[in-house]
Amino acid sequence: MQTGNASFSVSVPQFFLWLVISGAMAKAVDTMEANTGASEKAIRESQSLCAGEQEYVNKRKQAVLESLSNLDINCTADSVPHIALLASGGGQRAAVGMVGSLYQMEKEGLLDTLLYLGGVSGSTWSMSSLYSDPQWSNNMDKAVSRLSGPGVELEEALAWLSERAKEEHFSLTDIWGVMTSAGIMKQMDLRHLSDEASRNATNPYPIYCAIEKHCFSHGPIEGKWFEVSPHEAGFTELDLFLETSLLGSKFQDGELLEVKPEMDMVKLQGVLGCALAHEEMIREYIPPWLNVPGHIDNAAEEFLRVYNVLTKLVALTRNTIKDPTALFDLDKLQKILDDKLNNTESAWLESKSLEERKSLFQQWSLELLTAVEIWSQSLEDGAFKTHVSLLTKQVLPLIVKWEWGTTTNFLYLYQNSTIPPCLRLKESFHLVDAGMLINVAYPSFLGDKRDIDLIIAPEYSAGNIFETVTLARDYAAEVGKPFPMIDSKILEERDWPKDCYVFEGKEKEPTIVYMPLFNRQNCKDGEEVKARMEEFSTFQRPFNQEKIEFLLETAKTNMKNNKETLLREINKAVLRRQNKK
Repeated sequence: MQTGNASFSVSVPQFFLWLVISGAMAKAVDTMEANTGASEKAIRESQSLCAGEQEYVNKRKQAVLESLSNLDINCTADSVPHIALLASGGGQRAAVGMVGSLYQMEKEGLLDTLLYLGGVSGSTWSMSSLYSDPQWSNNMDKAVSRLSGPGVELEEALAWLSERAKEEHFSLTDIWGVMTSAGIMKQMDLRHLSDEASRNATNPYPIYCAIEKHCFSHGPIEGKWFEVSPHEAGFTELDLFLETSLLGSKFQDGELLEVKPEMDMVKLQGVLGCALAHEEMIREYIPPWLNVPGHIDNAAEEFLRVYNVLTKLVALTRNTIKDPTALFDLDKLQKILDDKLNNTESAWLESKSLEERKSLFQQWSLELLTAVEIWSQSLEDGAFKTHVSLLTKQVLPLIVKWEWGTTTNFLYLYQNSTIPPCLRLKESFHLVDAGMLINVAYPSFLGDKRDIDLIIAPEYSAGNIFETVTLARDYAAEVGKPFPMIDSKILEERDWPKDCYVFEGKEKEPTIVYMPLFNRQNCKDGEEVKARMEEFSTFQRPFNQEKIEFLLETAKTNMKNNKETLLREINKAVLRRQNKK
């Protein structure tokens, strides 16, 4: 930016920045002036829906009522059931699977029965992409075609990254968000989630979920789960929320001190889907020779996370470039990284003490970073080298720092006895992938607040089938919210599940229709289920067109095969809603 010597001289970029900040400030002032006691009202303490969500839901019920009529389901305006589709996480597998499930629901006339759509991790990537189109639920063909689109050029991704690098809370989340958007979802969505607050009710109301990293590790259950909607963001069990447009702004004791620009959907995708931020996840992707109990200390974790992040970034970067020479250079880098990993095995096995191993791991971490620097400098002069140099300059220091999802804490020093110290005493918190706690957004949809009658839960998670639903059951018990019974005999089918299970709710418990992606209808036995999950594993290079189409068809078929079950449970949900009156 340039400024002149006159008393008022400003460049075009500065002028637009001034407009954005002024608009945000005006919005914040208007919000506060609308209430008495502005410092108390900036944060909403309530177990009820905010006015904006309530208004949206009321309008959405008209679309649901019309959809039920088209399905020949008798329903009145005051007995419209509260139905939510909660898709699991699972990286690109979940992102593609969710699009396939919703596509088929549209074709079967079921999509507009949904009042809500909730997601975590990979399913939030597809949600972000879907809601970039205000009419997406009426045109799922467009959403499917985008998965196979031309993608985003590396230059565009790096331009976004360069702007984020100027911000106070620049972290690996920004790197992960832009590379996920560009390399997997193939679009750079620069809108803000709060932009959707003024939309009509064409689509189900979206809820995106994350967790607070420090409270996840050291805090009570009430401080872990975090939800973001077009209207509000906040901690689900603490019942403390602020306007989504103010998430990231500076607060102290509930008073708004400084308005900061709202994060765009590219960064939000990084926040919601950064499973690599968790050291526990890194442990699951270690070489066999290192998988020895008692030998994974802090130094080993540092080495593993450096290797894993670099490997994933190489894979994502591949999807943003087409030049054969550049692709060949990336293959060379991947080989360098793999060789570094493999060549450490013998030295590690020969090490005799903990201190010796710690020293080796620290040395290898530095060698990995140095190898990337040397590779970058060895590239031929040109656009690709320039881009790579910029990327490595921004990425490598952040890998060493290992900071993810840093967000200014709106609960800093807020006077409320329910807020745990892991939140109240810190000026910032760290929002990361909710899949480490529960890989489905159940916490936001249990209890009286949204009063859900029926949850449709397509399951794309890796790991044990039924894990998400049993974790949700345990979570509900801990926070005192209703959850349906799960027959323990059903859990014995985890290796080779059916394609649909119904966990029926009683009274306030929601009914859950649980639909595993790979199942007895599309896999001949448990070994094939396991093989499919390995073929479509969470952490790998972005899927090629063949894999995308296979996942889409698998998810579509699952939904089509279970239409009658869904219709039966929707009918029951209508009756339950009538009885609740």
